[in-house]
Amino acid sequence: MELIDGKKIAAAIKVEIAAEVKRMMDKGARPPHLAAILVGEDPASETYVRNKSRSCKEVGFDSSTYKFPADVPEKEILDTVGFINEDPDIDGLIVQLPLPAHIDNQKVIEAIRPEKDVDGFHPVNVGRTTIGLSSYVSATPYGILELLMRSGIETSGKNCVILGRSNIVGKPMSILMMRNEEPGNSTVTVCHSKTRNLAEITSAADILIVAIGRPGFVTADMVREGAVVIDVGIHRVEAPETKSGFRLVGDVQFEEVSAKASHITPVPGGVGPMTIVSLLMNTLKACKKEIYG
Repeated sequence: MELIDGKKIAAAIKVEIAAEVKRMMDKGARPPHLAAILVGEDPASETYVRNKSRSCKEVGFDSSTYKFPADVPEKEILDTVGFINEDPDIDGLIVQLPLPAHIDNQKVIEAIRPEKDVDGFHPVNVGRTTIGLSSYVSATPYGILELLMRSGIETSGKNCVILGRSNIVGKPMSILMMRNEEPGNSTVTVCHSKTRNLAEITSAADILIVAIGRPGFVTADMVREGAVVIDVGIHRVEAPETKSGFRLVGDVQFEEVSAKASHITPVPGGVGPMTIVSLLMNTLKACKKEIYG
């Protein structure tokens, strides 16, 4: 079994990004700028945005965070999106989801200009991805592609099973894995909570991408010998034996599945570090106007 070290791969990509930013600035360009909108005080969201800001600093980006209380009116968020849309010195914008119930997530996403939508959630970017045009690819799927490519994992002609059908991971991942380029060219099956004979389907996968949102859901009997397993899930579960009283686990029973897999991502340290790096890659593209000119 070979561990797919997302932390190590993410660090290597950051070095590449930092070198490109230095080349740009040596030629007189300004650094890329990534902005984030954060509503409320969810600890996980705050940690993610804080890590995003730290990563920006590491590669030479500018970053800014627009923080609002949980009861902020929807109009104020939409006005802030509009302000950022018009700022020529801000290249990319992410809105940390989910937003409070009184704010329409989709309305906010659609208010972001597609050329600044480095999260890849705007319908224009989703549509461009679907029909094979250049686009900002959703950060987690983009990171998974990089993990597969940089780990030398062959995807062409392989049977890929994706467990989960979310707009953030499952759906875009299915499109990317079946596209006519590398990584891609896989035969893709998408499974979900209503899928029958689930273990029969997953155990036929050469590549199993798990984003079901349930801790330890995938067990060894659901995985064939020699499969590549990508675990997107991350959950905080009680662990009285640890100093903190909790530990992080994925959607896969790591110990038993890793005994059968040829490659597997750990949790933490697998897919997670790649998500922020994917945002950095998209923001660099936005600054260089590689997608929309």
